[in-house]
Amino acid sequence: MNRPPMRLQIGTFIKNAILEDVGDGDHTSIACIPARATGNARLLVKETGIIAGVELARQITKTIDSKLKITSLINDGARVNPGDIVFTLHGPARSILKAERLVLNCMQRMSGIATKTNSLVQLCKGTKAKVIDTRKTTPGMRFLEKWAVTIGGGHNHRFGLYDMLLIKDNHIDYAEGISNAIASANLYKKKNPRLQKLKVEIEARNLVEVKQILSVCKTPGKITDRKTGKTKVGINRIMLDNFSIPDLKKAVHEIAGQYETEASGGITEKNIRKYADCGVDFISVGALTHSVKSLDLSLKAYKSGK
Repeated sequence: MNRPPMRLQIGTFIKNAILEDVGDGDHTSIACIPARATGNARLLVKETGIIAGVELARQITKTIDSKLKITSLINDGARVNPGDIVFTLHGPARSILKAERLVLNCMQRMSGIATKTNSLVQLCKGTKAKVIDTRKTTPGMRFLEKWAVTIGGGHNHRFGLYDMLLIKDNHIDYAEGISNAIASANLYKKKNPRLQKLKVEIEARNLVEVKQILSVCKTPGKITDRKTGKTKVGINRIMLDNFSIPDLKKAVHEIAGQYETEASGGITEKNIRKYADCGVDFISVGALTHSVKSLDLSLKAYKSGK
């Protein structure tokens, strides 16, 4: 809901990033390189992974200097190995150097996220579980990081606080219970017609809370307003947070397909397959964006014909 178009986000991000890095000028390049000098550069891969950010690099270089020309050799989402050349860049030498660090900073991080995501997606292969991200992102770079998740084969959870009603443990505690929280969420949607399409998800901390949620929402997808006796849209998904594998299996059995299920909390490469095998619809992993290792890339000048 009301999310700015990605092209606007990208444009704003690039302009701010250039201002941050360049300021009133790249004085080293201006001092050392003639204004009319042209050059070539290659984006080189230094370790195995999934490449991401090629399209962003194209937009960065175009913003910095329309005379810069990228020739892509490898596209976003492809697996790369050391020595691979992702693209070549030709144009004013000063502009190549102005774009270098911003392109690398973005592509290294995006490729690291795509690589991590893809490894988890592959571990879940053969199950119905979709690997999704969270809001644990770098401020100002969320749309880039979530973009990288999709390039790696994952899926996006909500983008922010505005595009889903996600009732978490603190909401439940402040609302003084699961029943109050669900009823209030639905009443809020009813009073705001423009929010009718927003999904409602609620977190369960244990099996007792799962049973409480199911009791409140006795009719699949609906909830009864105790004051009016009328049914309203209820919840769409139950987040099963920090459940053990045995308890997760029990929860999925209890829910029995009435609502989407999402496993969350403490999920890594070592245990994600076990969680996926429990039959959940989604597995959210904060580590996709909050603690990922960047993929090693470099942008190197080269002479034409070599």
